[in-house]
Amino acid sequence: MDYYNEWLALATTLKLAAITTIILVIIGTPLAWWLAQMQSRFKVILEALVALPLVLPPTVLGFYLLLLFSPNYATGSFLQSLTGSSLAFSFTGIVIGSIIYSLPFVVQPLQKAFEQLGDTHIEAATMLGAGPLDRFFNIVVPMTKATFITAASLGFAHTIGEFGVVLMIGGNIEGETRVLSIALFDQVEAMNYQTAHYLAGGLLVGSLLLLAFIYLLNYRAERKIKVAN
Repeated sequence: MDYYNEWLALATTLKLAAITTIILVIIGTPLAWWLAQMQSRFKVILEALVALPLVLPPTVLGFYLLLLFSPNYATGSFLQSLTGSSLAFSFTGIVIGSIIYSLPFVVQPLQKAFEQLGDTHIEAATMLGAGPLDRFFNIVVPMTKATFITAASLGFAHTIGEFGVVLMIGGNIEGETRVLSIALFDQVEAMNYQTAHYLAGGLLVGSLLLLAFIYLLNYRAERKIKVAN
């Protein structure tokens, strides 16, 4: 049996998850740091906005992003004039949707780790003349390294399992927007249960291994903290 289309869906899925995770770490780190340092009463509103994808049905988010990207509306038309092509039903479109949908899985663990750091080490470095970037990259990042790996792994795993957002924004275009979860849906609809078993089992085992890796990292990080104390 030829599984070329399924391998193509796997490649698209991994490409989407990798690009989304890299962008999430880049934009999620300063956002998490900003939220961790914020003392404003509006902080809860911003935290709620970041966490919104956790409770919002993926199809709702996908629907509004589809309207936003559609060239029939002002925003989509403007974006098309900038990029030369529509973001709806494109790989770039599902990357943007995945970033928004997986944002809390990266920002929330980082924010919690930054808040637990305390001010002692930062204040000591400040007194020694270290600048903001120096303090962040030489003190904060090394002390929260395990959390960075956990956050990136959660963002990657969550993106791999996406279905509703990707289907609404990207449709089902072979080699462009068709990911593994959509390929699984296609196989079930076509009653090709053997292939569906392969895809579902692969996603299940892959997700389990990734979660085991995350828990192992957390266990080692907690043990280091206990030893240090």
